[in-house]
Amino acid sequence: MSLPTYIRRAGLVAGAGTVYIGAVYLGLQLYGNGCKHPEDHITSTATTGGNKVKSYVFDPRRTETFQRIAHAYEDEIAKDEFVMGINLLRRALLYFHAKGDVLEVGAGTGRNLGYYPGKSIVRKIVLTDSSDKMLLKAKAKLKGMSTSERVRYEIVEADAENLHLFGDNSFDTIVDTFGLCSFDDPVKVLKELQRVCRPNGKILLLEHGRSKSYKGLSGYLDKHAERHAKNWGCVWNRDIDKIVQEAGLIKEKLDTWHFGTTYYIVCKPSK
Repeated sequence: MSLPTYIRRAGLVAGAGTVYIGAVYLGLQLYGNGCKHPEDHITSTATTGGNKVKSYVFDPRRTETFQRIAHAYEDEIAKDEFVMGINLLRRALLYFHAKGDVLEVGAGTGRNLGYYPGKSIVRKIVLTDSSDKMLLKAKAKLKGMSTSERVRYEIVEADAENLHLFGDNSFDTIVDTFGLCSFDDPVKVLKELQRVCRPNGKILLLEHGRSKSYKGLSGYLDKHAERHAKNWGCVWNRDIDKIVQEAGLIKEKLDTWHFGTTYYIVCKPSK
């Protein structure tokens, strides 16, 4: 596909269809059947008005949800992403900005596989996630690739908050797509990504969070945050701008989609 054709298609899907896909997105996320066994969920407590209440949003073990839903995650999320044009955003982010040695955190089932530029631009891609069951799905996808393509990839089980397996300034590009909503401490994660990113490198983020343009929509996300975290292990109403600022990242490019709830961000580390 030529670049002009790609851009036109991206514009049609992600621009003109924003109203439709935004509505479908909210419906699927709220009423999706990601929670198959409610009794299996883990809860913690949060203090509200002096009273302690059960909370899925503030539970430090909330990410264990991904272990439980790994078997069905691909089928569930693929529908949403197709309707929303998310695959086009993934492809654009990596095609235009990824290069050299790449680290991807929160890689999950490998939904970015196949979107990275060729060997002449990206030499190596290390996929990491804290969920071994999610990574098993990524490994299965790699087996379907040609040997020449597969050799670029490495899969490592690792916590994005503590990338002790990697030294300082190890990577040219760091990628996180829809991970800041699920990490227990997203600011700590971004600071750790800066540590392993080379001074002239890039940190690429594709995230969802609260809308700054539509307060009513952010109110909707707030109202249903507990339910969504329970079903998906995802806190969908986080303030992405604030998280990036508190981590000290330098934003070079910021675009928002889907009524301001999807963030496409290109950053560099503050070194």
